[in-house]
Amino acid sequence: MDFNKYQELAERTANKSEKDSDNFRFANFGMGISGEAGEVTDLLKKVVFHGHNLDREKLAKELGDVLWYLATIATTANLSLEMIAEKNIEKLKQRYPEGFSETRSINRQAEGN
Repeated sequence: MDFNKYQELAERTANKSEKDSDNFRFANFGMGISGEAGEVTDLLKKVVFHGHNLDREKLAKELGDVLWYLATIATTANLSLEMIAEKNIEKLKQRYPEGFSETRSINRQAEGN
């Protein structure tokens, strides 16, 4: 599935009450993405620090919830996931033209970027 199709389908299940202003949607979906990211973090914490096995199915579901909230925030802001993904890759290519390196990362932090 491509990003644009996902974004379109995600919007079908977004809250669409007449009282929902963009600010209401931003607050609702912003809080939602934070909560779902917390669930991903908790799952990974249990794997790394508590000795649990990684439940890939559960991880996929939680990451899907994060993606849903990301898509609905983007839609509210009239941004496409495709454009967001492209701009992010462009930024990363500029930051790490040869791929990630610890040296570039450290120097980047020292430069304040």
